[in-house]
Amino acid sequence: MANPRIPYVMAHQRPRLTAPNGRPIIVHFVVNIEYWPFDKAMPRKILTPPHGVEQLPDVPNFCWAEYGLRAGMSRILRLFRAHGIAASASLNASVADAYPACVEAVLEAGWELIGHGIHQASLQSVEHERDVVGGSLARLEAVSGRKVRGWLSPGLRESAETPDILAEMGLDYVCDWGVDDLPSLMATRAGELIAMPYTLELNDSVIYAVERHRSEEMFSRVSLTLECLAREAGRHAPRVLGIGLHPHLIGVPHRFVYLERIVDLLAGNPDVCFMSGSAIADWFSTQVRS
Repeated sequence: MANPRIPYVMAHQRPRLTAPNGRPIIVHFVVNIEYWPFDKAMPRKILTPPHGVEQLPDVPNFCWAEYGLRAGMSRILRLFRAHGIAASASLNASVADAYPACVEAVLEAGWELIGHGIHQASLQSVEHERDVVGGSLARLEAVSGRKVRGWLSPGLRESAETPDILAEMGLDYVCDWGVDDLPSLMATRAGELIAMPYTLELNDSVIYAVERHRSEEMFSRVSLTLECLAREAGRHAPRVLGIGLHPHLIGVPHRFVYLERIVDLLAGNPDVCFMSGSAIADWFSTQVRS
């Protein structure tokens, strides 16, 4: 089997699913809220150091990220609240201590918390992965009073053991395996885990920080994706449209106006519904496991 976790099946050959409330395009906004420690090398940079010499503290790149947690998050929360959208917050657990007001605002908005490590560091780089996963889940559950059901690995980087660890710790779904426009069941040594669609093509980190496109690119891609999915989707052929956001990227003014247009476009389409990760997992699980 080419994929060690998810059996291969072509999209048109999958079992029929009934769309939630007759709305076949399920939009899942995932907002990645991350802690970049001031005294560590930044996970990503917008400004390279003079003469290529890396030094700490890295004030400009730290401020680039923190701007998102100050101004960007305020804009996103206001926009989603106005449209009644409860997003999924992929949250580094240390954000709860470094930026507690941000977490309080997210919880007040009714967003779901998804595990995203302790701080923004790949699971492939940590010595005790199980402790990182367990510690992050415990912190998020303590601050929210709710069980954490989903996970998105920092940088989407897993070890060979990550899905097994996630399942053993009682998680229901993971966003690292974006192999289809619908959730899939994936095998672990602790039973099945749901692989949640999370496309890199509609991710502001890829579009703006990696590929460095113009501000309107995200809106263009969402518009064209919606056009394609609208042709494919029907009451028994729903699709999940996952959109990954980072406040320091999409939350700056020249890009945020396009996020507003994206939300207006989606909210105005009668075939679109907005769902959190857990709601999608429950909708999918009820049909494939009944």
